Parts: sequence; structure tokens; C-alpha cells
Amino acid sequence: MQTISVATARKTFLAAQGFADPRPSGVPSRRHLKRVLSRVQLLQLDSVNVAVRAHYMPVFSRLGSYDPALLDSAAWSHSAKQPRLLVETWAHEASLLPVEDWPLIRSGAKRDGWWKHYGPLIEKSPGLVDEILSVVKELGPIGAGGIERQVEADAQRRGPGSWWERSEVKRVCEYLFGVGQLTTGTRRSFERLYDLTERVVPPEILAVSVSADEGARGLIERSARALGVATETDLRDYYRLGPAPARQAVAELVESGVLEPVAVRGWKAPAYRHFEARTPRAVTGRALLCPFDPLIWERARTERLFGFRYRIEIYVPEPKRVYGYYVFPFLLDGELAARVDLKSDRATGVLRVQGAFAEEGADLARLLPELAAELRHMAEWLGLSGVAVGARGDLAPALAKLVR
Repeated sequence: MQTISVATARKTFLAAQGFADPRPSGVPSRRHLKRVLSRVQLLQLDSVNVAVRAHYMPVFSRLGSYDPALLDSAAWSHSAKQPRLLVETWAHEASLLPVEDWPLIRSGAKRDGWWKHYGPLIEKSPGLVDEILSVVKELGPIGAGGIERQVEADAQRRGPGSWWERSEVKRVCEYLFGVGQLTTGTRRSFERLYDLTERVVPPEILAVSVSADEGARGLIERSARALGVATETDLRDYYRLGPAPARQAVAELVESGVLEPVAVRGWKAPAYRHFEARTPRAVTGRALLCPFDPLIWERARTERLFGFRYRIEIYVPEPKRVYGYYVFPFLLDGELAARVDLKSDRATGVLRVQGAFAEEGADLARLLPELAAELRHMAEWLGLSGVAVGARGDLAPALAKLVR
């Protein structure tokens, strides 16, 4: 078994995630988006919009300024010329992932999430399931509110004995989304509009039958591609698989040569490297990372690889926050060198840096101009007129001068 350093594991991970690839010199295209997707495998969705929607940012971090409509088209529209690339489902969390991976997610390899607690409601109200599916079939894509109103109208028309609470309708919608009977046909101002899965996922993909074991191997292999070097826990977390199927899949992929066992100095757990993973001599360049970027979403792994302790502080009372509400780590030449608390102030048209903090030992002479340039780049991409730096953090005074 080969023993590698943390620095080698870190560079391998950065290359796997696409940070060793140069940004496009021209306008990013669908081809560039596909390259990013081949690296990260999925994009996590999140409702927080204080700076930018979570699924847009990882693409910007890797490609630079691109038209968000490029991702919208890939995720929520379909035509013969440009077929849908992505489908929405529960993967890491609610995520966009390639449509061809649908059979793996639905194979039974992935354990049910929080929606399984709605099982008793489904058993108690099978008629509601049929009613919702009928409404979606007739009117979809349609939002949960529209489904609720239609179900209520149908109940009033039928009379007593057919009434359901609105909260029950919403919970059943979430359950049907969780088990794959419904997915997102499109979105309207980020509102999920449900549609029948068979109208979103191509029939040739829906027809593919995959066993749970095969599904686990496929998902772990994709995790390994995205992570480069990872422990078994890292590999299973990417798609939130259960321990037993993940361990079996890892063992089988080691036996087939897809995964190579390696030891990483300082790591307590064994690690595995994808057989196609590459380790560049150096990783250069810069990127701002949203809290839901796959490079940093697993906080323990981030600390192991980068020595960077990162916690999202959205739910921490403001007086107790250390760095801020919605903090973006700043990647510079393969290291997490700083963190900035960002907010898109659309009323005044500026990207607000509410706090800016350097990591210990950071080269400020290089860090400051690179961070300032990337903040200006992000502001321009978001259609904002500039960057405004607040007073919090050791980088704030110098950074404020550079972004003027």
C-alpha cells in the first residue's frame, strides 16, 4: 500500500473537483458545463439566497463568469436540440444530478431520508396519493400550493368525507418526491413545480433496472471520481449511502481495481484513490466557494485536508457568530487562505463583504489583490455595480481600498 502526504491528497482532490483545469478563455458553453458536471457529479440545492443560489456558485467557482441560463436550461428544460442534462432528486441533499444517474439513485442502494417518516400518512391516506398524482398528471408542472388548491377544490366538489388538510397534501408531495414518483419539471422563481417522473426522465433511462449492489458500486465510483482520494466515510457521504452497502461497494471496487487502497499520513482511517485520479505538481488560481460547494461541504474532511475549520453560522445567534452569516472560503493556489461573509445587496446594487478574515500564515501581499479581483469578478457576474467592504475582519481595511 502506498503512503501519501496530506498535500498530495489535497492536490488530487482539487484536480478531481476541477480546480486544476483552466477557466475558459471565452464565453463558457454547454460543453464547459458538462466538464464541470463530470468533475463534481452533482450540484446541491439550497433555499438560502443571501448572496447567490447554492447550485449556481460551484459552476462559477470553476468556470468564472457564465450565464446562469446555461444551468437553468440543463436542469429544467428539454428540447430535441438540447436535451435535459440534469434531474432533481435527493442525492447528497436535494440536488441536481445527471439524468443518466437516475437508475443508480433509485436502485435501493441509497437509504430513505427524512420523508420516510411520512409513511404512516401514506398508509392512512392512499386516496390522497392518487389524488395528487392525478392533479400533477393533469396540470403539471405545478407547485405545492397549486396542488393544494386543486385537491381542496376537488374535495369541495365531492362533498363530506373527502377532505384533507393542506399540510397533509404538502407532506405527501414531499414523500412522492423523496421516493422518486415526482420530480421537478421546472422551477419558477426557485419554486419547485412538480411533475411526473416519467415526463421528465427519458424513457430509455427509466427502463434501466439496476440492483441495489450495482447502484451502490456506481454511486461510490462516482464519489471516488469527485473526491480523488477519500476514506470510506467520505465516499458514502457524497450520496448519503448507508454504511453496509458502501463498505461492500468499496471492497468490490478495490477487488476490480477501480479503487486503490492508500494510506494518508495523519489520517486514522484507510483511504482509497480512484484509478484515474491525477495529482498535479501544483494547483494555481483562485475561487470563492459557497458553503454548499462539494469541495468543502463535508466539514471534517475539509479540516483533514486543508487544516481549515469551517462551520456555517446561519443558525447561530448574531452575537455568537465568529465570521458571519453566510461565509465563503477563498481558495488560492490550492489552499483555503481566507473567508468572507458575503451578501448581494440588490437594493443598492453592490456585493457586500460584511467581514473579511485571513487564515493564519497567509501571504497577504498575494492574497489581498487576488481576493479583491475575484470579488469584483463575482459582483460583475451577479450584475452588481461594485463591491462594498464593511469593517469586520483583519483584511477589511486593506481590502476596502483595493476594491474601490
